[in-house]
Amino acid sequence: MQAGNVFGVTIETPAGPPTAHQAPSERTHHGDTVTDEYAWLMNKEDPATVAYLEAENAWTDTATAHLAGLREKAFQEIKDRTQETDLSVPGRKGGYWYYTRTEEGKQYGIQCRVPVRPGETAPPVDEQRAGEEVLLDGNVLAEGKEFFSLGTFDISPDGNWLAYSTDFSGDERFTLRVKDLRTGEVLADEIPDTFYGSAWSGDGRVLFYITVDEAWRPDTVHRHVVGAPVGDDVVVYREADERFWVGVELTRSEKFIVIDAQSKITSEVRIIPADTPDAEPVLVAERQQGVEYQIEHHGHRFLILHNRDAEDFAVAYTSVDAPGEWVELIAHQPGTRLESVDAFARHIVISLRKDGLTGLRVMCDGSTDTYDMDFPEPLYSVGLSGNPEYDTATVRIGYTSLVTPESVFDVDLVTRSMTLRKQKPVLGGYDPADYEQFREWATAPDGTRVPISIVTRKGVVRDGSAPAVIYGYGSYEHSIDPYFSIARLSLLDRGVVYAIAHVRGGGEMGRRWYEDGKMLAKKNTFTDFVACAEALVRNRWTAADRLVARGGSAGGLLMGAIANLAPEAFAGIVAEVPFVDPLTSILDPSLPLTVTEWEEWGNPLESAEVYAYMKAYSPYENVAKLPYSKILAVTSLNDTRVMYHEPAKWVARLRATVPDGQFLLKTEMGAGHAGPSGRYDSWREEAFVLAWILDTVGAAGV
Repeated sequence: MQAGNVFGVTIETPAGPPTAHQAPSERTHHGDTVTDEYAWLMNKEDPATVAYLEAENAWTDTATAHLAGLREKAFQEIKDRTQETDLSVPGRKGGYWYYTRTEEGKQYGIQCRVPVRPGETAPPVDEQRAGEEVLLDGNVLAEGKEFFSLGTFDISPDGNWLAYSTDFSGDERFTLRVKDLRTGEVLADEIPDTFYGSAWSGDGRVLFYITVDEAWRPDTVHRHVVGAPVGDDVVVYREADERFWVGVELTRSEKFIVIDAQSKITSEVRIIPADTPDAEPVLVAERQQGVEYQIEHHGHRFLILHNRDAEDFAVAYTSVDAPGEWVELIAHQPGTRLESVDAFARHIVISLRKDGLTGLRVMCDGSTDTYDMDFPEPLYSVGLSGNPEYDTATVRIGYTSLVTPESVFDVDLVTRSMTLRKQKPVLGGYDPADYEQFREWATAPDGTRVPISIVTRKGVVRDGSAPAVIYGYGSYEHSIDPYFSIARLSLLDRGVVYAIAHVRGGGEMGRRWYEDGKMLAKKNTFTDFVACAEALVRNRWTAADRLVARGGSAGGLLMGAIANLAPEAFAGIVAEVPFVDPLTSILDPSLPLTVTEWEEWGNPLESAEVYAYMKAYSPYENVAKLPYSKILAVTSLNDTRVMYHEPAKWVARLRATVPDGQFLLKTEMGAGHAGPSGRYDSWREEAFVLAWILDTVGAAGV
């Protein structure tokens, strides 16, 4: 090894990529014996594992050293386009406006509030005014820490207490604390190993919170009396079925504590009156396999969004006093997927998607008349934003598109007028008119039409010469809707076409779209993506040797699968925290998330059919002597959702199988699933990926 210097840090420069040689392991299921020569990398505590990951990082540094200048340039472009000192549009709750500030040079946001002035109805936008109270400063909390993440941030109904939780490693195991906002004192109430989510009682005396089991599954709701010993906390509900996660929240009306238990396909909800937090939870409707529902309190009734005999969901209601029969309110309409229902004192707002686009529908209380909010662009994303106040006729929405920065509007639900409160600043003279967005369609092998969203800088010639990036996800009914990105401008301004493939397994086209890309139909996700890539080439947006695919987490599984399925269709693949060894993970119920995932992927322990199907598409199981494109895998050591060893094993096997391939692994040694936590660190991570993409598509010198 030779000494080198990267960004001022001295490292040992390897002459070549590391190799992984330790004893292999074997597993046998359904008569099939598999040898895993890299299973030893699963031992995070083994110094040899850490040394190997650090050697991979050193090799990646060496292999990308020529991009150091481009990385710095891309980072500076992101930074220069971002208004570093800024504040969010304040939202009202009770007698305060709440908002988040950022300051130039600081990594994390600062949570603040100011009192509402007499007669004030509109938020004080872009005004850091006298009387500001700093509730929580992430920069102070993160001081001296390599990683920082805020889990819960929950103000009590009376505004006197703040419950907040912190994670300093990236493993999403949070420590919960309580702060007295009247004195600034952080109480001795310190609760380790908690999960996201909490709920206050109506009087702010009691706090409900969640803990996890050994498999990192949130399974227990506790009740804590503020100021009392944590050892006195009471278990309110514990979920025994390992398929289910639990959650807890306070309704917008602040009348009920809601405890929900959800698997991938089944739901069950219990409620506790917020004014009597010691009461036993009351069941709204007993769980029924395959039926999902969620509730929203609205006056004398609970609104129920459900899929009982309604694939794309319908809305019913039941009595608050005696939950029982469901009375239809909004009938099921195939092709219009109802995603959530938000209740306000005199209105109901339904979030939906139709024809691949999101939408908002308003219903006035006491009437079945509805209207849909209208938006001007052909491609966009819209949704409710915050809205903690129940007794209001004005709601806040967030709106964005591939060319329109994130925008915040207040909508008068009576007059239907929309007031723009703020659009995210993009410095450096950004003009949306300089860019164009398009909707294309690809045809999958089974004839299904798959939508593609595309954005380019105006003037890009469609002759196949432009470089391009195609992004995909395609799992959990999670939709990748059109959105604006400051970092993406570093690609677009260099002539790169950016596309999003809305493949099956996501929710873009409704519940059936999701069902047709999961379990024993999972391969549709992969063939859809390849069809989208081929459509971009066929329609002259780009060429295969100038196209990079990108995806993360379950989208990283997609990246690994298409690497095996169509290795010559891409010049490069970026796989971030990629789920590339799914069969090994789903076979191990002791790992975090595994049991809950069986309703998404199938249970290969019990089913030989599922086992064979997953083995047939698992990226790690199907590495072969193929003409692979360049691959960049990015992961984090403390990720509890997709373990670091999946991409580590994958890259090791790729390199051993195709020694002349170009495969890189980059591991964040102090982060979790979302990567680095500070905004500047995140920008540097993104700049690293952008530089690699530009180099791969031949646009590094642009």
